[in-house]
Amino acid sequence: MNHRPRKRFGQNFLHDPHIIRRIVSAINPRPGERLVEIGPGRGAITTGLLQAAGRLDAVELDRDLIEPLARRCGGLGELTIHNADALDFELRTLYPHQRLRLIGNLPYNLSTPLLFRFLDQADCIEDMHFMLQREVVERIAAQPGSRVYGRLSVMIQVYCRAEPLFGIGPGAFTPAPKVDSTLVRLTPHRPLPCPVRDPAFLTRLVARAFGQRRKTLRNSLRGLIDTRLLRAQGADPGQRAEALSVETFVRLANAACKTQAPP
Repeated sequence: MNHRPRKRFGQNFLHDPHIIRRIVSAINPRPGERLVEIGPGRGAITTGLLQAAGRLDAVELDRDLIEPLARRCGGLGELTIHNADALDFELRTLYPHQRLRLIGNLPYNLSTPLLFRFLDQADCIEDMHFMLQREVVERIAAQPGSRVYGRLSVMIQVYCRAEPLFGIGPGAFTPAPKVDSTLVRLTPHRPLPCPVRDPAFLTRLVARAFGQRRKTLRNSLRGLIDTRLLRAQGADPGQRAEALSVETFVRLANAACKTQAPP
C-alpha cells in the first residue's frame, strides 16, 4: 500500500512484523468479540485482528486510506470502515448490547484528548490497547510521589487499570518517530473502586491541583476546597498534589460536592 504519511494526521505507520505479532498476541482477539481499531492506517495489525476475530470496525479519518485498506483486508473477515474523526465518533452507537475492545496506534499529538474521549464512553468499552509515546504511558501508570504522577495519572486510574505491556522502538514505524512508544492495556473498572459523585467536579479539582505543581494544596485549591475539608479527608494542606492518592482525590471531590449540595 503506497501512501505517503501525512504529518497533519500524525501518521507513523507500523511495519515491523515481530512487533505486529506481539501486539496481536497481547490483544488476543477471539471470534464473537467486537473489535474497534482507531486509525488503522495501512492495516498493519488490522489483518491479524480480522483473521482472528472474523470481524472488525475501523475508524479512519484519512479517506485516501479507506479503499486500499478494504482491498488489503478483502476475504479476511467482515471489515466495516467508518470515515470519521475518533474525537467525534460515538462508540456507543456501534453495538449497544455488547462492549467494545478498542485498539489503536494513537497520534502522539492527539493521544491525551483521545484518551479522555474514550474515558467518557468507558461504559461501552471492555478494554483498550493503545500504542502511545513512552512518556505518556509512564504518566498514565505513575504512582503518587513520582515526578511524572499528575492529572493524566489520576484521571485514567480513577476509571481504568493501566498495564504497560512492552516498549516499541522508533524503527518499527514509518516514518520513524523521534520518541519511543509503549503498548498499554487499559481496562475500565467495574464497578469503580472509588465511585465518583460528580465527574466534572473531579476533573476540575484534579486540574487545579496539578495546574501549578509547586504550590501546596492549600494554595492550589484555594476557593475550591478549604483546609478543614482537606484535613478531614486525610490530606495535609501543606502537601503538593503529587502526594495524594487517586482514592484521596475522589474522596475530596465527593466530600466537596456533598457540602456544596443544596439542602
